[in-house]
Amino acid sequence: MGSTTRGRIDKRQAILEGAFTVFARQGYAQACVQEIAAEAGVAKPTVYNHLTDKATLFRHAMKASARTALEERLAALEPLAQPGDDLAAVLTDVGHALLRLHAGGRWCALRRLLYAEITHFPDLLEITDQYGPDRLNQALADRLARLTLAGRLRAADPDLAAEQFTSLLLGPLEARTRLGTRDLEDAELRELAESAVRTFLIAWG
Repeated sequence: MGSTTRGRIDKRQAILEGAFTVFARQGYAQACVQEIAAEAGVAKPTVYNHLTDKATLFRHAMKASARTALEERLAALEPLAQPGDDLAAVLTDVGHALLRLHAGGRWCALRRLLYAEITHFPDLLEITDQYGPDRLNQALADRLARLTLAGRLRAADPDLAAEQFTSLLLGPLEARTRLGTRDLEDAELRELAESAVRTFLIAWG
């Protein structure tokens, strides 16, 4: 890849990151392209050279952030590939990592923007199909199915087991964070993960 192409890709990435930051801070209606350009460290015409208008910029910024959020969550599942002897401890570590990500600024901002703008941008539903909870649950179900085949779990329905695992994690989180408006200490996130795993293993262990 040539340096010119690499530079263009880097600049586009900076624009998308800057756009998401501004949209998360201001909302779609109040955000302006000049502020996005300043956040990205580029000139305003450069933004339009890469993405033709504010609506297109919003769609691409949302998609890029959703992709990053999914990639982070999929990476958090990796320890389940080789969990070792203490499955409960690994499940707790995975749950803790997922809770940290879910309580993080990117995911909270992404959810708020989706809820706020879905009626104006109904095509954003495609983002949830491509990068939303179903994709995470599919990957988790695959890990749980492999653990079942290995005799580590008795998850006859891995899809249901995955759905229940994430629900046990995220249900209490929504209430305790007041829908993402209150930060939790890391120790409290760890306690939520431990509690979720205890309940999960009673059902599926």
